[in-house]
Amino acid sequence: MSKPVICIGAALVDELFHATDKIIPASTSDATVTKTAGGVSRNIAHQLALLGVPVQLISVFGNDSDGNWLKQVSTSAGVKLDASLTISGLTGKYTGILNVDGSLFTAFLTNAANHLVTPEHLEKHSDLLQTATVLMADANVNVDTMEWLLRFSKSTGIPFIIEPVSVPPASKLAAVNLDGLYLITPNEDELPVICREPLSSARKHVDELLERGVQNIWLHNGIHGSTIVSKEKTISLHASLVDVLDCTGAGDGSLSGFLLGKHLGKEDMDCLKIAHTLASEILQVNGAIATHLTQEKLMALVPKYFPANE
Repeated sequence: MSKPVICIGAALVDELFHATDKIIPASTSDATVTKTAGGVSRNIAHQLALLGVPVQLISVFGNDSDGNWLKQVSTSAGVKLDASLTISGLTGKYTGILNVDGSLFTAFLTNAANHLVTPEHLEKHSDLLQTATVLMADANVNVDTMEWLLRFSKSTGIPFIIEPVSVPPASKLAAVNLDGLYLITPNEDELPVICREPLSSARKHVDELLERGVQNIWLHNGIHGSTIVSKEKTISLHASLVDVLDCTGAGDGSLSGFLLGKHLGKEDMDCLKIAHTLASEILQVNGAIATHLTQEKLMALVPKYFPANE
């Protein structure tokens, strides 16, 4: 059996309130509500499993009905939870308020217990971690956990990826020694807070991360596409125009697509095309997972979004 991708970080219940008309602050708005399985690392693990990639998730679940449901959804998709924790208490929840066009108005994170994924816990499961093809952590985990994973990556040669998640958790990374990190995946809002200096442009921020030893910076620019920068090269790809139903999980999906491409031995540009295709599909469904896609269906969609003659 192939070695797994190991994802470390959040597993949450996503409760999404989708406004049916323009949101007026400090007033009542009509909305529809959906409940889906979420959490950045859990979403990525779930999507990879559906796409036929072996995957382990190291996260924290409560011993409540939400936690039982989250674990059932994850394992049914093919995600293994050998090193995950179940604690006495409530499962974490992400409550998102979405505008009419599916974009995020605001969100709340409650009862997350990602601080319990400690270096000591990972040390106990180092034999499992050594089987990974790639290690991925979201920035919801503590700084000392990310630093432990980076040291582990450097000592084993297993590539390590950090997904910044959003501005507040991303800001923790400014103080982290990122030397040797394989890939970080910020958007335009997260990039400046990862950096130590108040610089004037995205390019200068990227240059700072390269100087700090990050091997690849994958900058997400929303409707303008994304760019991967290393010291050797820069590659960019436009985004496809789609009718957005729900923006939740599109970033998670793009990293899932990229990891699928690496699992299949693809070059970076082909990985980007798979990533953008999967993100585009997720934007058109409710929730953070493209449950309608298999690996074969996704790969068949890539040339439709990105024709070979472009």
